[in-house]
Amino acid sequence: MPPTAPPSPDAAGDPSDLPSSTPTEGSGRLVAVRHGATAWSATLRHTGRSDLPLDPEGREQARAVGRRLAHHRFALVLVSPLTRARETSELAGFGTAEVCDDLREWDYGAYEGRTTADIRVERPGWSLWRDGAPDGESLAQVAARADRVVTLARAAPGDVLVFAHAHILRVVAARWLSLPAGDGSRWVLGPASVSVLGWERETPVIERWNDTGGEP
Repeated sequence: MPPTAPPSPDAAGDPSDLPSSTPTEGSGRLVAVRHGATAWSATLRHTGRSDLPLDPEGREQARAVGRRLAHHRFALVLVSPLTRARETSELAGFGTAEVCDDLREWDYGAYEGRTTADIRVERPGWSLWRDGAPDGESLAQVAARADRVVTLARAAPGDVLVFAHAHILRVVAARWLSLPAGDGSRWVLGPASVSVLGWERETPVIERWNDTGGEP
């Protein structure tokens, strides 16, 4: 299978097109929770549009997230429409979260359900961030969704909580920091982790990343 063309700098997210990084009065933080474990996450299979539920470990992880967040108040709670994210939000005690389609995971197209090691047998050195996936979303398309999430969060009158997926949340983090979307490749995100995107005065920052213990 021939490789797809690497995205251009513009397609990967030109910093000049990023949402404004200047906080408005009352701007809060974006608290991002990756969903709990599934049958595919343990084997590192790309899980985009496949609507897998949490496995038993993932359900317990979601309850633990709920205990961590129980004493924190949020101005807005958003969740991906996919089952694994919605189950995580419900088991964490946020069953009334607003479904946000922009938080769905990257669509991996023809590479759905496959591991990076398997794909590299056909395409040595393949990287989702650089090479994309046949019949899937481009980095630019994922970045556009992430930008909308960032804009929505910054408009809320306090902290915003989101339940979603590893790749889309990594892109959201890059865009929060006013970086190109492809810079999301530089950090990882484990199941049921809590990350906090905030501010140092007017500068957007990562306050916490890939954390599995403690309140936000």
